[in-house]
Amino acid sequence: MRHLPWIALACVLLGLAPPPCRAGAWLPPRGTGFASTTTRLTWSQDVALQGWQAPQGRYDTLFLDYGLGDHLALGADLGRSISGGGKALVFLRWPLLGTGPLRVAAEMGLGRIAGTAALRPGLSVGLGHARGWLNADLLAEMRGTGETDLKLDLTLGAALPREAKLILQIQSGVQAGDAPFARFAPSVVLPLRRSLQTELGLSWGMAGDTSAGLLLGLWTEF
Repeated sequence: MRHLPWIALACVLLGLAPPPCRAGAWLPPRGTGFASTTTRLTWSQDVALQGWQAPQGRYDTLFLDYGLGDHLALGADLGRSISGGGKALVFLRWPLLGTGPLRVAAEMGLGRIAGTAALRPGLSVGLGHARGWLNADLLAEMRGTGETDLKLDLTLGAALPREAKLILQIQSGVQAGDAPFARFAPSVVLPLRRSLQTELGLSWGMAGDTSAGLLLGLWTEF
C-alpha cells in the first residue's frame, strides 16, 4: 500500500481521458469483447538469481469479457485462485459510475474454487487518460468452506509508441489463515497483427511471497 501515492502521482502526470485498453472499471462496449490467455512460470527467488533452471511452478489463465449492453458485461475467469487452487468462475459486471475519466464498476462472480462452490464479489475503480490509466481491483473469493480470501491489484498503464503499452502492477492479497502477500509485476504489451497483442512480463515477491516469475500472454479484442 505504501506504493499507492507514487502510482497515483504518476497517473496525475498522465492527465485524464479514456484508457487505451480494457480494464476492470471500464466495461466493453455492447457487442464487443476482450480475451486473454497467460502462462506464468515461477521459481524461488534464490534459484532465479542463480541462473536458468527449470521452472518450479506453472500457472495458466484464461479471461473473457463481453459487453451485453451499455450497462452490463458478462465474463469468465479460469485459472488459479488466491489460495493456489484451480478456479472456474463466470461473472457479471456493471457500472456504478460510468462516465468521465473516473469510473467505478461492481461485479459478482459464481463458480468453483479448489473444487468447492464459490462466490466472488468485486469492486473496480479506474482513472483514465489517452496516454494511460490507473485501476484498482478488489475481489473477495468466498468459498463454500466458509473461508474468504481477498485480493487487491493496483495497475498503472501507459501508452507507448507504435500501439505498445507499459503496465506496472502491484498484486497483493491475503489467504484465510495466512499472512498478506504483495508482488511487483511489470509487463509490456506489444501489437502482433490486427487485434492480437502479446504481453511479456516479470514478477518479484516483495512481502509474504518469495517467488520470481516470467509471464507470457496473448490478448485479443473482438
